[in-house]
Amino acid sequence: MAKVFEAKNIRNVVVLGHQSSGKTSLTEGLAFVSGGIGVKGEVEKKNTLSDYTAEEQRRGSSTQAAVIPVIYRDHKVNIIDIPGNDDFIGEVIGVTKIVKGAILMVDASVGVQVGTVKHWQQLKRHHIPTFIFINKMDKENVNFDEVLDEIREKLGKQAVPFAYPLGHDASFDGFANCVDMKAFKFSGKDRTEVDIHEDKKAKVQELHDVIVEEVAKTDDALLDKFFMGEEFTPEEIQGALRKGVLAGEIVPVLVGASTKNIGLKTLLDMFIDFLPSPADLGAFEATDDNGKPVERKTDDNEPFSAYVFKTVVDPYSGVINLIKVNSGVLHSGDDVYVNNGTQRVSMLYSMCGKKLDSITEVHAGDIAAITRLDGVASGMSLSNPKNVTIYKPAHYPTAVIFKAIEIKNKNDESKLGPALQKIQLEDPCVEVKRNNETKQLLLGGVSNSHIDFVLGKLKDIYKIEVGTSPMKVVYRESIKATAEGDGRYVKQSGGSGFYGVVKMRFEPTQGESEFAEEVFGGAVPKNYFPAVEKGFFEALNSGLLAGFPVIGVKGVLVDGKYHPVDSNEQAFKMAGILAFKDAYMKCKPIILEPIMRIHVVAPSQYTGDMMSDLNTRRARIQNMEEHDGNQDIEALVPEAEIIDYATQLKSITQASGYFTREFEDYEEVPEFLKEKVIKENKVSEQ
Repeated sequence: MAKVFEAKNIRNVVVLGHQSSGKTSLTEGLAFVSGGIGVKGEVEKKNTLSDYTAEEQRRGSSTQAAVIPVIYRDHKVNIIDIPGNDDFIGEVIGVTKIVKGAILMVDASVGVQVGTVKHWQQLKRHHIPTFIFINKMDKENVNFDEVLDEIREKLGKQAVPFAYPLGHDASFDGFANCVDMKAFKFSGKDRTEVDIHEDKKAKVQELHDVIVEEVAKTDDALLDKFFMGEEFTPEEIQGALRKGVLAGEIVPVLVGASTKNIGLKTLLDMFIDFLPSPADLGAFEATDDNGKPVERKTDDNEPFSAYVFKTVVDPYSGVINLIKVNSGVLHSGDDVYVNNGTQRVSMLYSMCGKKLDSITEVHAGDIAAITRLDGVASGMSLSNPKNVTIYKPAHYPTAVIFKAIEIKNKNDESKLGPALQKIQLEDPCVEVKRNNETKQLLLGGVSNSHIDFVLGKLKDIYKIEVGTSPMKVVYRESIKATAEGDGRYVKQSGGSGFYGVVKMRFEPTQGESEFAEEVFGGAVPKNYFPAVEKGFFEALNSGLLAGFPVIGVKGVLVDGKYHPVDSNEQAFKMAGILAFKDAYMKCKPIILEPIMRIHVVAPSQYTGDMMSDLNTRRARIQNMEEHDGNQDIEALVPEAEIIDYATQLKSITQASGYFTREFEDYEEVPEFLKEKVIKENKVSEQ
C-alpha cells in the first residue's frame, strides 16, 4: 500500500524554462538521485519518465505536462515537467493554477531566452515562489557572472546567487554554497564536501555578504543585529531566507548540470527547506452550488474538494483526470459532485509519467489521477456532494488562428468528430467549429505550428489524414436606405392555383431583423401574415450582392391582394421573398465584415513596430496600458486583417508577443474593398 503523506510533508513543484533548457533531464535526474529509479533515462535515448508519448520521443522535447512524484527526506515532492514550447501554453496555465513552487531553468550556454521571460512573468502573476537553476554549467565557454548579470537585468534584482560554480567548462564538478560557505564536489549520484578553492574564496565571501544583507532586510530585529556587526545564527539565516523566498522577495539562483546530476540533491533539500507545503497556504476561495462564497483549508478534516488541472486521453486507460486535492480526503468508492451531477470514483491512482499505480486514498495537498469519470475536463472541480465546492477555472487563451480541414479518406468521416473531441479534452487551447455558411470545419490554435501538431496527432494517433485550406471570413449584408418592393406570386391554370400579392417596405434597423405589418381594410387576411413573415426571413438568408446573410432589416407589410380560392400560405410566402428582391437594390445594400476585439501583449520595446503593423490592418486602438515592462494594446480590427496575425506578431516581437481575440460586431466594409470582397466570394462559389 502506498504511503500516505500529510500536507506538511508535500511539495508541488513545476519545472519551467525555455525549450531545450534541460527540464526533462532535470526531472529525470531528481527521480534518480532520490532513489526513485535505478537507471536514469535520457532524452536522446527516448526513455525518460516524463517524455513518454511517441510524439515527444520523435521531437526530443515535451508536448504535455507530466507528474513525477519523488520521495526524499520523508517528504513527497510532486515534480511537474512542463513543455517549453509556446504552442503548449495551456499546459503551463493549467499547472501554475495548482502549484506553489517552481524551478525556472536557464541554459548557461545561451542565457535568458524569450521563453524564460514568459515563464517568469507567468510565475510572478501567480505569486509562485521560484528557484532559478542555471543548467548545463559543463558546456564550453560558459561565464557564470555574465549569465547572472543577465538574469538580474531581465528577471529582477531579487535573483540572489546561493551557489558559485567550481571548475570550468567540462571540468565543472561542483559549487560552493554561498549560504553556509560549504563546497561540494559531485560524482555521479553522490556528493562530497570539499574545501573552497583559494581563488574562489573572495567571490564566495562577497556573495555570502549579499545574502546576509538580504537576510537583514527581512526583519527589523535582524537589521539591528546586522548594523551592530553581530553574526546571524544558521537558524536565523534559514528562517529569514525562507520568509523571503515565500514572499517572492528572494529568488535563489543555483547552478548545476542535470545530465551529470550536479546540484540536484541541493535542489531537493531546498524544496523541503524553502518552499511552502500545501499546509502553509491560506484558505482557497470558492463558491457552493448556489454561487455563495466558501473557503476551504488544506486540511484532511475539511470537506473534500479538488481541482482538475489536466486531462489525458490514454488509448488503454481512456480519459485520465489529474487532480490536486485542495481539502479533505478522497477514497476510491467515494461519490463526488462534478459537472452539475454526482459520480462515483471507482479508480484512483498515483501517476508517474505514464505509469498508473492504484491507490485507495489521496489526502489534502496531494496530486492524484482518476479514470472513468464521465464528461469531466480540465478546469472543473470535484467535491463532497454534501459540501459542494466550485473553484474558478483557469483562463486559457483563445484560438487566434484557424484553418479549414477536410478529410482525405471519406471512410474516416465518422472517426474525425470523436478524435477532435479527445484532442480538445487534452488541450483547452484547441478550438473546433463548423461554419454552416461557408461549409467549412475550422480547427483553431494558438499558432500555425500548434495546428500542425494537432494535425500530426490526428494522423499518428487516430490514423486520420486531413488536408487544410484558408479560413473564409463570414461576411454579412445589410441596407442603408428605406425602399418599397412589390411581390406578386400568381399561378392560375384551372383548378386550385397560387395567388399572393404584397407590397412591403424595408428599412434599416439596429439589432435583430424584424417583421411588422401596417395593413388596413383586410387587403391581406391576418392568417397570411405569418406566411409573408416566413418568406421575408427566408429571403434574408441570401443577399443579392454576394449571397451573404442579410442582417439589420425591418420588413413591413403595408398592402396586398388575395384571391378567395387560389390564395394560400405558399403563395404569400413566395410573394414576401419576391418583394424583398424587388426592393433590395433600391435600399443601398452594403457588405458588413466581422470586427474582432483583440488584446496584444508584448515587451514595450516593440510598441512602435506593433502599432505600425496594426495600422496597416485597419485597426482602431481602444486602449494602451504598460505593466511589468509589457505593452498591452486593445484594438478593434476586421477579422479579414488578422487571419495571419499570429505569425506576423511572432516575427515582429521575436516570439515574445501574444494576443487574444473575440467577436465584437459587424461593420460596413470600406467602399474601396467592397468589390474585392464580392468578387472573391463569387469566385469561391464556382
